[in-house]
Parts: sequence; C-alpha cells; structure tokens
Amino acid sequence: MKIKKKFEPIISGLSAAIVISILAYFTLETSGGVWLMFSFGATVFLVFVLYNLETAQPKNIFFGHLISIIIGVIFNETIGLSFYSAGISVGLAVILMVYFKVMHPPAASNPLVALFMDLSYDFILFPIIVGTIVIIFMAILINKIILKRDYPTK
Repeated sequence: MKIKKKFEPIISGLSAAIVISILAYFTLETSGGVWLMFSFGATVFLVFVLYNLETAQPKNIFFGHLISIIIGVIFNETIGLSFYSAGISVGLAVILMVYFKVMHPPAASNPLVALFMDLSYDFILFPIIVGTIVIIFMAILINKIILKRDYPTK
C-alpha cells in the first residue's frame, strides 16, 4: 500500500530524523568514532524529499562527498585555513563534482568543514565513507519499502 501524498512530508521528515539519529548515536554514544558530518543534514533532505533528482542518487552522494572531503583535507594539510584556501578548495570541489558527473550540493561544504575544523585524512573513512554508505542504504530501504518510491532512479 502506497503512503498517501499528504503523509509523505511526515514520513520523509521522520526518515531524515532517524538516519541522522543513527549517525549521531554512533558518534556520541559509542567509541566508534565520528559518523556524522554537518552536510549530511542536507543530504538526507535530498534523499527523502527530492529523491528523484540526479544530485540525490547514490553515486552522486558517495563520490560527491568523497571528492569534496579529499580536497578539503588536502588543502588543510598543505595550505591550512585562509580566505584563499577556503574559496579555492570549494571551487575545486565543485569543478571536480561537475567534471566527474557526481554533483551533490551538500558536499560542496565539506572543504570548509575540513579547513575550519582542522581535519586530517582519517576523516575520509569516518564519517564520509561510512556515513554516506549508511545514508544510501537507509534511503534505498525507506524509499523502496516504506514510501514505495523508485529509488535510486538512475
């Protein structure tokens, strides 16, 4: 049975809350490291509300975040925080996401997070790789089983 259209925003919001809560639980309540990234809030909005957009597809989520955090960490480790490293790192992340056709707007903030929080290479595995896999898995599960949506659409 398909969820009625008027209830989709409620289910989408609850789904976003559940996914972020799972990542926050592992970050705050266990010794499993950091699983949550600030930009994941915007990512769950995309996968549960604008799920049919290209930018909300699993490939875009995973590789968009991965490219952007790698750029951010490289800039942080080599140049450090400055007005020009902030601008150039975001610009380069955007260029690479567009070039490789993995555009994911929330990921464009990752270089800034890497610079302002002084992040190192270990941040690539946790939370970026692990966190995006959790988001993608939950998005597929909830969209297909609960919301009866065709996700991923591409």
